[in-house]
Amino acid sequence: MNQSERNQSILHKYIPEKAVPTISEWVFKFDFKLRIKKSRSTKLGDYRPPFKGQNHLITINYDMNKYAFLITLIHEVAHLSNWNKHKDTVKPHGEEWKIHYKLLMQQFLIPDVFPNDVIIALRKYMNNPAASSCSDTNLLRVLKRYDEKQNTVMLEDLKEGSTFSYNEDRLFIKGEKGRKRFKCKEISSKRMYLFNPLTEVVEINVS
Repeated sequence: MNQSERNQSILHKYIPEKAVPTISEWVFKFDFKLRIKKSRSTKLGDYRPPFKGQNHLITINYDMNKYAFLITLIHEVAHLSNWNKHKDTVKPHGEEWKIHYKLLMQQFLIPDVFPNDVIIALRKYMNNPAASSCSDTNLLRVLKRYDEKQNTVMLEDLKEGSTFSYNEDRLFIKGEKGRKRFKCKEISSKRMYLFNPLTEVVEINVS
């Protein structure tokens, strides 16, 4: 098995099948290393430019569904493409990056790659892409339909006053919603925290 075949074999595990050949070509075209990382709460993916003779490096969290993984990967390749043209003379998520992102994404907006509901949400998001696809609640809500079913629910689906666990060992009580986020009180510390409505939590039944 040559390097291209190995790359495609790995990519098949993480992205839609029809996207594999193009992404495999990009690995050589843009000359980057792709590393699959354990889940990180602060980011879904990351791009690092070449340093001391090393390749471009892109890291992506392993635990996303294949559509979210592909969107994140294209996001990071857009950073690479933008860096190749402008180096560090422009803003990371400025207009130049948005142009690269839109151009790279365009060829994937077809039913062979994404389901229709994702395409619709993604087209709307791509009108003005943000630093993270998670900031677009509509796109994130649609993408979550394709997550593997677990015992979690989205915070917005819980009733106010419900108890839930977050990060396995922290218990909170859901409060009222502010402008964009829910105000929730951590039971142990009595401190208030703001939560995205689409945060995945585990409901705790309190008798």
